[in-house]
Amino acid sequence: MASGPLVRCGHPGEGERVTQTLPPQPPSATAVPAKGGRRPPRIHRAWWVAVVSFVALVGAAGFRATPSVFIDPLKDEFGWSSGTVSGAVSVNVLLYGLTAPFASALMERYGIRRVVACALLLIAGGSGLTVFMSSPWQLFLCWGVLVGLGSGSMALAFAATVTNRWFVQRRGLVTGVLTAGGAAGQLVFLPLVALLVEGPGWRTASLVVCGAALAVVPLVVWLLRDRPEDVGLRPYGAGDDYVTPAEHPAGAGRRALGALFSAARTKVFWLLAGTFAICGASTNGLVGVHFVPAAHDHGMAVPTAASLLAVIGVFDLVGTVASGWFTDRFDARRLLAVYYALRGVSLLFLPLLFANDVHPSMLFFIVFYGLDWVATVPPTIALCREHFGADGAIVFGWVLASHQAGASLVAFLAGVTRDATGSYDVVWVASGALCATAALMALVIRRRPAVTKAA
Repeated sequence: MASGPLVRCGHPGEGERVTQTLPPQPPSATAVPAKGGRRPPRIHRAWWVAVVSFVALVGAAGFRATPSVFIDPLKDEFGWSSGTVSGAVSVNVLLYGLTAPFASALMERYGIRRVVACALLLIAGGSGLTVFMSSPWQLFLCWGVLVGLGSGSMALAFAATVTNRWFVQRRGLVTGVLTAGGAAGQLVFLPLVALLVEGPGWRTASLVVCGAALAVVPLVVWLLRDRPEDVGLRPYGAGDDYVTPAEHPAGAGRRALGALFSAARTKVFWLLAGTFAICGASTNGLVGVHFVPAAHDHGMAVPTAASLLAVIGVFDLVGTVASGWFTDRFDARRLLAVYYALRGVSLLFLPLLFANDVHPSMLFFIVFYGLDWVATVPPTIALCREHFGADGAIVFGWVLASHQAGASLVAFLAGVTRDATGSYDVVWVASGALCATAALMALVIRRRPAVTKAA
């Protein structure tokens, strides 16, 4: 006989016991704490962790938003070529990608809070030390190596780690919001940095970014936590049957390399890595670094061009959050194909839009391209999680490394092309063609068949 709730009228007398048999309760995001017996908070702690992670990503994005407005000032003061400055930027971008998978493994071993705090200190140190440089090797060391390592440890793999640990439901949406943190950093810092470069100079701009990164460190130490179990909770959306994943016994380096060797034996890894390399080439490597100097070549003022790049960041916030929402509901492969195809079309038209002032067609490009800037990230993370399970965040770190390898190569080649031909036109067209290729590659990825548990 099935048991149900026992109802008693009135109030029990003193010392009288009333026993109730309740039906099973549906899973709840915060209904039962993982340990400690404490009543869970009304707002799940996962959302506060997401807020702090967003702020940390904004701080890390600050210095990464400055290369495009530093190229001309460094050329004017030191006489360095576009290729030299772009080379330092390419080292930064490459290390940003190569550091990500190892940083993800370090977060697994030593905790998110420690790794993120150290990463912000590296960014602050690298940006602050640039004010003393006088030769190209110092630019490569400070701007390329230190900031590259620091920002790489705060890469999008950090967002994947946070969402994997703290969320079961709403992963796509939260991934989109955290990914937009980089765009928000660009939005906050780029116009300010451009004004500082035009006024007090690039050294003042470097110090401002240094201070901004340092300001985030206390917030990370105070509020960020490594796992929900550390505060007596389960991840947001986890049911009563949730089991905390066991810690991986391997060291950080072995874990990162092991995940790579395992993933590299699959076709889907190379398709994701290839499409994401093109994503990096067509965003961070090209538009992120060279849009401002390209616009300046056509007579546009640097602060105006930097403001347009910041507006891209505004619409990227909308586009990336929407992409996260779509990823929770639609086929991630088809989303990637649409995103890459639309981006390629916009880049093919860009050389026709540059002028000495801002006109409606350029504004349309900024809005259109901005919505698609990093909308590819949530579906790419979802596919890594779907195909590689517990190693999904680390595998995404390696996929992100390919993103930054593509960005690094194009950041350098675009500068060299500008020196050789006097314009960026060839690079815009080539990047648009690459995006069309990425759209086709995304459609080739097969869905992982659902696993049916034995009864």
